[in-house]
Amino acid sequence: MASSARLTSFISFSLRPFLFSSTSTSFSLCSLTTPRAPLPRSAFYSTLSRPLQHQRSVHHQQQLRTHLHSFQRPSHSKLFSTSSVIDMRVIPVPVLEDNYAYIIFDEKTSECAVVDPVEPQKLLHIIQHLGAKLTSVLCTHHHWDHAGGNVELISKKPGLAVYGADARIPEINYVVKDKEEFKVGALTIQALWTHCHTKGCVSYYIKDGAERVVFTGDTLFLSGCGRFFEGTAADMYNSLLHILATLPVETKVYCGHEYTKANLRFAHHVEPNNQHIAQKLQWCMDENVTSTIPGTIGEELLCNPFLRVNEPSLQALTGKSDPIDVMHVLREMKNNF
Repeated sequence: MASSARLTSFISFSLRPFLFSSTSTSFSLCSLTTPRAPLPRSAFYSTLSRPLQHQRSVHHQQQLRTHLHSFQRPSHSKLFSTSSVIDMRVIPVPVLEDNYAYIIFDEKTSECAVVDPVEPQKLLHIIQHLGAKLTSVLCTHHHWDHAGGNVELISKKPGLAVYGADARIPEINYVVKDKEEFKVGALTIQALWTHCHTKGCVSYYIKDGAERVVFTGDTLFLSGCGRFFEGTAADMYNSLLHILATLPVETKVYCGHEYTKANLRFAHHVEPNNQHIAQKLQWCMDENVTSTIPGTIGEELLCNPFLRVNEPSLQALTGKSDPIDVMHVLREMKNNF
């Protein structure tokens, strides 16, 4: 079935009443019903006139240029559409005050996984509506607002595979190695160790046809990053610059919290002349925009100061030339912003 037809079917699939009836969240899944306004392509042209300051291959720089020339904010009619058949559907589920859990649904096999299911009953209702078989739990880290629903979920659905990289994750029964691949239905999921926020943080990267997605938990937020609770600036630099920033620029980023507005305010504070940040902040402040996910790696390279620590303007601001030192100073500034 064509991607756009599948998405139209999904929106009318009786999920909307459930998703929008949540009483414990302060935002809704507007991305399923309200197209995100496209940012003007002209806004990105100035970036193409000079090389990226962080260390990226020539091939990856060309990927970014190609992506930016064709960049449009995804609307609900194009969110999953590519030139190839896509069997993966990602369903964001608002939980707690500002967290996101996710359902990854493989339409080919009707199997699914959940990411950070802190409020399992919400996810189980949706999975029931989908007619999907839940097989796996993907845990990005052990913090209660991500893994705190594992015990309840396993009590309701015993026998699930619970993936993660930290013994502190409740009910974990499979410890993933860095870059290890495993299956959910027909989908191949790759675990990427992205330590710093905690020593056991993992991001999950999935390719399905031309579609690329990554679930980053509290390591990479849209226009921000997580606090360095159990790691150093060098750890976060490695996780962001050497791992996540090297993914294809079109990769969709699904993070663990809706922090984008606050992150963009800080980004604008430290890069007041960055027009990409200014325009995204203006879009984000629209009262009709209540959910900002997904972003893309390409957007983050333009709008996230923690991915831009090699930029001369940020080095001048922080008084540091070593990008790891810039990372450290920026995190301290954000902590007190």
